[in-house]
Parts: sequence; C-alpha cells; structure tokens
Amino acid sequence: MSSPETDPDATLAFARHDHAHCACDTLARAEAEAARRGARLTPVRKRTLEILLEAHRAMGAYEVLDRLAADGFGNQPPVAYRALEFLVENGLAHRVRRLNAFAACMHPGEDHAPVFLICRVCDAVAEAPGAAVRAALDQAAADLGFAVERANIEALGLCPACAGGADDATV
Repeated sequence: MSSPETDPDATLAFARHDHAHCACDTLARAEAEAARRGARLTPVRKRTLEILLEAHRAMGAYEVLDRLAADGFGNQPPVAYRALEFLVENGLAHRVRRLNAFAACMHPGEDHAPVFLICRVCDAVAEAPGAAVRAALDQAAADLGFAVERANIEALGLCPACAGGADDATV
C-alpha cells in the first residue's frame, strides 16, 4: 500500500478521474479501518461517509443533515453532528476549519499529516501530503519549547480548473 506522501492519487480532487471507483475504494478502506478499530459503522455513520465521499469537497453539518433527512435518517442536528464526530474521531473524516465543514479522509487507516488545499471559488478540497510541512511546524514549535499536540493545516487558493479562468474567478 502506498503512503499518502508518495501516492500519485493525492491530486485526484483537482483532476478528472473515475470518482465512483475512488469513492468506493475509500469507503472499503474506511470500513476496514473501522472494523480494525472495533468501531461500529452504523447505517447513519456509513451514509454520512458516503455523502462526504460523493465529491472532493467539504460539506457543512447542515448540508449533511439535509441529505441524511432526505434518506430517512432524521432531521435533528445531533444526527449529523454525532455521525460526523464519530467519523473524525476514528480517522475516517477530517474537519476543515476554514470552511467549518467536513471532508472524507482519503487515506483512512494510514498515519499521515494532511494539508488541505481549498479552492476559494469552487470549494473543492484536496487532502495533500503534508509530512514535510508538519515536520517544519514541529521543529519551529520545538525551537520555542512548544510541543504541538494537534494541527490542522489549510491553504486557500485556486484549483487548476479555476486558476485557468482566474481573471473571471476572483471573488
């Protein structure tokens, strides 16, 4: 299995690809990781992950809730928040703080330090390899006697498709 640091698929969020295969493969790896952890992937949790996997973008909890409600899982906010919290705690999804949203983890079960590249125009989100960035952050912190316990590294910019029309895409 390749690591996310050397995985050529890391750019899929911004490239044309067989997304159905991408989502199906990631879902299978997430299910295996949940089983390995002894975590129960209930129907609402699984459907939440499927919703997040439908596109390479982050989704807000209420957008997820609307989709869950349409699928008959209830329309109370705790339904979505509990499912999203479970997915994040078990390494199956990430919280993208810049967008106050959630994205499926594209490397479930793998030790990785992702950097989230967020397109400010189309909201596509790529989970890019970030081990070198994390190492630099840890070193800068250590130089000051600080120990990083958690970091969420996000960059805002333009994806290749939106950068092609950058003159029209500025907001």
